[in-house]
Amino acid sequence: MHPATDHPQAVLAIFILTYAGLAVGRIPGLRLNRTGIALLGAIAIGLAAHASTAEAASFVNWPTIALLFGFFVISAQLRLCGFYDRVAGRVSSRVDQPVSFLAFLIVATAGLSAVLNNDIVCYVLTPVVGSALVRKNLNPVPFLVGLAAASNIGAAATLIGNAQNMLIGSVAHLGFLNYSLWSLAPVAFGLFSTFWVTRLGLRGGGCPALLPDIEPQAVPEPFDAYHAGKGIVVLAVVILMFFTPVPREVTVLVAASIHFLSSKFRTERLLGLVDWPVLVLFISLFIVSGVFQETGYAETLVHWLGRVGFDPGRNPNETILTAALSVAINNAPAVMLLVKIVPLAHAANASVMAVANSFAGNAVMTASVANIIVAQQARKLGITLSFADFLKFGLPITTLALGGLVVWASFMG
Repeated sequence: MHPATDHPQAVLAIFILTYAGLAVGRIPGLRLNRTGIALLGAIAIGLAAHASTAEAASFVNWPTIALLFGFFVISAQLRLCGFYDRVAGRVSSRVDQPVSFLAFLIVATAGLSAVLNNDIVCYVLTPVVGSALVRKNLNPVPFLVGLAAASNIGAAATLIGNAQNMLIGSVAHLGFLNYSLWSLAPVAFGLFSTFWVTRLGLRGGGCPALLPDIEPQAVPEPFDAYHAGKGIVVLAVVILMFFTPVPREVTVLVAASIHFLSSKFRTERLLGLVDWPVLVLFISLFIVSGVFQETGYAETLVHWLGRVGFDPGRNPNETILTAALSVAINNAPAVMLLVKIVPLAHAANASVMAVANSFAGNAVMTASVANIIVAQQARKLGITLSFADFLKFGLPITTLALGGLVVWASFMG
């Protein structure tokens, strides 16, 4: 018997408080963010369950952590060689034709987010795109919401677009190609929905008044053709290796080690661009949800949902549950909880969860880290992207995209 079963009420209380803190995003009077809340929750729940460090570590899905770390390094190398800045410049050069620029921005953002970390894509593209829009006196809000939405939807196209899909693919043992083919139709419809909704917002007039506290823009990294080519080749080989029996995390770690053997970029520069708070967040939530599962409350919840007629294994119900939790507590911690509740024995269930959590990240600004990054980067340029502004575009995009997902999942059986 696991120690967690000796104090199930204490474990349940800590679990609820941790996820409540994640939903709010902060604790009044303290400077904690979601990562800090998750870390404190992991420590507290481990102490309440009398779990040893070895037991706590056993709850962590280390292949997912290794995969995520490796992709952070791959993205860091491409960022340092100026690849992201070159792409951002090419995208912003089309701003003279707003409608075609919007379409190009959505497609480019989605494409990058499908094979690289979508948070980093938003971090790099937002300042360049936002500045170009302000210079042309165009309202940046619909374009920036379109950028965030395209990054979330594009990330749903593969099992490496965001951390949640890496986890789902690892837990459910999804095939990389099979999932990508399955997700192609709902992702395409989601991108079309993003373009259609944000295009309606282009009629909103010129650029609004800017905030007075504009921060200076970061100096773009100089473009290095050789190292950019090297990074793209390494990334292409990594993706090709995903179609082989070699474990994905092994492939990605080998690719990361190649970049560490660089003659140009110091190891600390590469590691400095790794999103360590995201890794800590995931490790902490693995421990919190792992200890919670040992109490048996998760299974009890699934049985109760079945008795009241809400089977989480049915695709429409799974979509609703995934979307609701993603909006309430952010899509990353939502998936950490859902993989413990929703049966993922069938590939269709895992695929629906992977697409639904990414799509639902567009509903409100706090549902996805990518949205928050876009809003923060925009503010540095003096652009206000409020919660209400985001909701006006994000909610209809999410509704249309999730509706298309339900229809597609029903059609595919």
